[in-house]
Amino acid sequence: MSTKRPVFLVTGNDLAAPALALLGDYEVIYAGKAPTEDDIVALCRHHDPVAIIVRYGKVGAAAMAAAPSLKVISKHGSGTDTIDKTAAAARGIQVVAAAGANAAAVAEHALALLLACAKSVVTLNARMHAGHWDKATHKSVELEGRTIGLVGLGAIGLRFARMCDAMGMRVIGFDPFAKDLPAHVQSVDLATVWRESDAISLHCPLTADNAKLLNAQTLAACRKGVLIVNTARGGLIDEAALLEAIRSGQVASAGLDSFAVEPMTAPHPFHGEPRITLSPHIGGVTADAYVKMGVGAAQNALAVLHG
Repeated sequence: MSTKRPVFLVTGNDLAAPALALLGDYEVIYAGKAPTEDDIVALCRHHDPVAIIVRYGKVGAAAMAAAPSLKVISKHGSGTDTIDKTAAAARGIQVVAAAGANAAAVAEHALALLLACAKSVVTLNARMHAGHWDKATHKSVELEGRTIGLVGLGAIGLRFARMCDAMGMRVIGFDPFAKDLPAHVQSVDLATVWRESDAISLHCPLTADNAKLLNAQTLAACRKGVLIVNTARGGLIDEAALLEAIRSGQVASAGLDSFAVEPMTAPHPFHGEPRITLSPHIGGVTADAYVKMGVGAAQNALAVLHG
């Protein structure tokens, strides 16, 4: 009788200790910090995992075909757009996500980007370090009394909504799946989000239906001088259209944590644009979220395997 333990494949180079502690009955194999699809396929072929915890890289049909024992693909976080869910469904493989595990971290980062846009934090810091004193010429945006429009009202969107409400902002949002919204969030259609928002923040998953949701047409429908924040997925924004809207003044500034192609390579059209604040998709990367996402991903996978 074989004593070989079944394998969990982690598409990253580590997993939080509390998550590892849950997987004592399994052998855990790491794919490294930047695995390609081919890397993942090769590891699946060699180890035939029963579960994959997805941190980085894409898990497609080829990886699933290379792992006949695979029962579950568990996302280390909430976004499952890097997993071929159609292929998984065809093979009876469950796809699960640690939804909400990084909600606090991402919502806080969205707030940081919103404030950076409204208060010109990055630009003023650079000017100060260069020896300038712009008190007589600079005016920031006051957010109290302004309208924030949210696209996506899941765990992250609702937490961010609470922060905006605490600052005295009017909160409107679009999410066809959201139910029982709190009193401080007004449910509206997308046209109303574009028309009435002074700032817009994206908190929805990327799907085939909403790719390039923010594009030349929808940006033109927004209020002139709107602020744009994206801590969701880069594919939600037509980057060329956003840059044009920034340069024309239709969009006053943008704070972006995710991009159409990651990692962003240099040169990029956004580089050097002072009205765009950039961060390298680290909204959910905190010590606390790392543990919560790892534990959530492990628990979700085990629930399927032991179900």
